[in-house]
Amino acid sequence: MTRTLTAAATGAVVLLAGAAGAHAADAGPSAGLPEREQPVLIGHRGAAGTAPENTVAAFKDGRASGADFFEIDVQLSADGVPFLFHDNTPARTTNAAEVFPGREDDPITSFTWDELQQLDVGSYFSAKYAGERIPHLDDAARIATTQTGVYIEIKSPQNSPGVEAVVADALHGDPGWKKLVAAGKVEVLGFDAASNARFAELAPEIPLQQLAGTVPGEAELERLAGFVDSVGTNYRTLDQAAVDRVQAAGLEVGVYTVNAVDEMERALALGVERITGDFPIQLERYLDGRDPFPGGRGVSIQGAVNDAPGSDTQDQHGEHVVIVNEGAAPVDVSGYYLRDAANNVLSIGEGYVLEPGETLRVYSASGTDADDAYYNHGGAVLNNGGDSLGLWSAEGRLLDTFGN
Repeated sequence: MTRTLTAAATGAVVLLAGAAGAHAADAGPSAGLPEREQPVLIGHRGAAGTAPENTVAAFKDGRASGADFFEIDVQLSADGVPFLFHDNTPARTTNAAEVFPGREDDPITSFTWDELQQLDVGSYFSAKYAGERIPHLDDAARIATTQTGVYIEIKSPQNSPGVEAVVADALHGDPGWKKLVAAGKVEVLGFDAASNARFAELAPEIPLQQLAGTVPGEAELERLAGFVDSVGTNYRTLDQAAVDRVQAAGLEVGVYTVNAVDEMERALALGVERITGDFPIQLERYLDGRDPFPGGRGVSIQGAVNDAPGSDTQDQHGEHVVIVNEGAAPVDVSGYYLRDAANNVLSIGEGYVLEPGETLRVYSASGTDADDAYYNHGGAVLNNGGDSLGLWSAEGRLLDTFGN
């Protein structure tokens, strides 16, 4: 859906692209598809929308969703141990600044395995996950099943020389990995084509995906088809011509990171075969014809203004998210919060009750609170090129997701 609303704070009319997560009443054509007709569904970094990314907790959420795979990011420690972590530095998702002062912006691969095990990778997400540790590659095999396997992204291979051989050796030698491989439940992917080619030589039997911010041209696709099976790309840049180009090369099409069912529907309408998202539990429920957000109270995300005229952080008029009460009863949204894909959080203060049909604008910057506006007095949150958001109740219940 596309909604238009008047932004009272600016007097401007703002077009809000994207949509809140569809519920049972407004399900699209892919809801309730038979299993054999559903896309391959992959939980991004485990299930990064509902648990701290690349942790055992996220892998368990990915497994609980019933998705086909959960995705992980593998790198090598300074002493050669394969560990699971996305970023090139520990600053964003760990307490490295406390444990190793001055090293928080150092390469994550400069830490030994023993040092990595001293870091907390759960508290940044919520206190519930305090004490989560960086997993070993083999932890993913331990959590996976022959129903929900593992998508292994080789992350920043230039920082982990030899990582392709380490992964291939694990898949060939470890009993847990061998069981998953035999069941067709392990695939490998990466942005670095040279790294992918190296891995293909070491383990040609493992399905391989080339990641790319935008779909390459025909000549490059023809070259890639010599060693990969699919191409994964950002859904926001994908069009029908690109899908047709990939499929004409004999490859499947995957997209990342799809965090709202409306965006999944758009991707599937283009012929996409593989969907990677931070919220596999909710996406899988939708595909199975169930309400993605059971027990919700009617409050959802109506839209987001990522790139406000002027400065995104200007007082009163900067970027903001709009929530709406689509239910039949008033809802006290005090303490509700919005979390984006990078784990930035916008909260709602006390005393906000939305009557049926009412909206509330939640700003990242400073301003004067009003009945229909709440200001967080912080910095910019939303990515101007598009972002995804989750809406959570004060008790930590996920109520809706949104992508634009």
